[in-house]
Amino acid sequence: MKEFLGYNILDNSVQRLLIVFSIIALVIILKKVLSHYLASASYLMINKAWKTLDKKEFSELFLQPLSGFLITTIGIISISKLQYPHVWEFNILKVPFEIILQKIAIAIFLFSFVRLVTSIINFVGIILTKRAKLTIDKGDDQLVVFFRDFIKVLVWIAGILLFLKTVFNQNIGNLLTGLSIVGAALALSARESLENLIASFIIFFDKPFYVGDLLKVNSVTGTVESIGLRSTRIRTADKTLVTVPNKQMVDSVVDNWSMRTQRRAELKLEFSEKNSAASLDQFVQKSNELFRSTYAPRLKSYSVFFTEFSKNGSTIGIEYFTDNISISEFNTLKQQINFALMKLVDDQKIELATSSTNINIGSLDTEAPVSKPIL
Repeated sequence: MKEFLGYNILDNSVQRLLIVFSIIALVIILKKVLSHYLASASYLMINKAWKTLDKKEFSELFLQPLSGFLITTIGIISISKLQYPHVWEFNILKVPFEIILQKIAIAIFLFSFVRLVTSIINFVGIILTKRAKLTIDKGDDQLVVFFRDFIKVLVWIAGILLFLKTVFNQNIGNLLTGLSIVGAALALSARESLENLIASFIIFFDKPFYVGDLLKVNSVTGTVESIGLRSTRIRTADKTLVTVPNKQMVDSVVDNWSMRTQRRAELKLEFSEKNSAASLDQFVQKSNELFRSTYAPRLKSYSVFFTEFSKNGSTIGIEYFTDNISISEFNTLKQQINFALMKLVDDQKIELATSSTNINIGSLDTEAPVSKPIL
């Protein structure tokens, strides 16, 4: 048995190989137990500060990257204890194979670490989002999403720079200098993307609208679903998702319907010229009485006026305002008022104006003095 354990395979004893691979196998087998234990311990500590934390959500978000990071770290440390085989001492493109393996291990470790950090950022973002939803101000809701994505971009940039430094032995200082020159050239070529990025900062700090607001920009009307670093996504009434560049959201006239203080309705009633002045005056008085007695508690203000008259008829304009109620409530109230006004027109026996028009074509011949309407 001792001879077997002392037998060398690739310059390492069987005993050492068994120990290393047993540790790796044990970690793989127990990864769920270890990660669950660490996640539970972390949950107990974090839950003291944030009582509304969901344990299932925390485990799903934190468990997989944490277990991957543990397996990667323990595996790399365990394998590093082995003796590098003499048989593997060869070069690939003039680079020793041992160095290539070391660089691959470092790259895997960096990737798992960056993935773990971004998962932690997502988790903190969820906590801050839940706390932001408890406040009345909507600005902090979208600021959390914005800075979460922005910090994740910075983390990945830092990870890429570390990758270039450790794997390819690049000088980060010189690299950043070169990147600044390249970045300036890219900024000129990608000017529109840079403008959208700057516009996103303007949106988040100027706060012309928030996620969940109903707005109209150019020919698009809908509810804001998300505000990103490059574009804003709007869900229209047809349930389609429209992506609008942030530059357009800043440069265009944005009508934010969610920020209105009241809702307005306007109605123009056109009556025939056959109606007398007394009947129209009585209709105006009856309409004012209708609004005052029936709808005044539900309206902020209202007005009924005889606005214009001509040989073709008369016009009475009706305007009223409500609180910023939901669109369904507003349409229901509008329907009730329209039916009430229609009934009032019927009761007063007032004749509405007609849209029919006769076009007469007459001949210049004196023998045909009578024209016949064709419409």
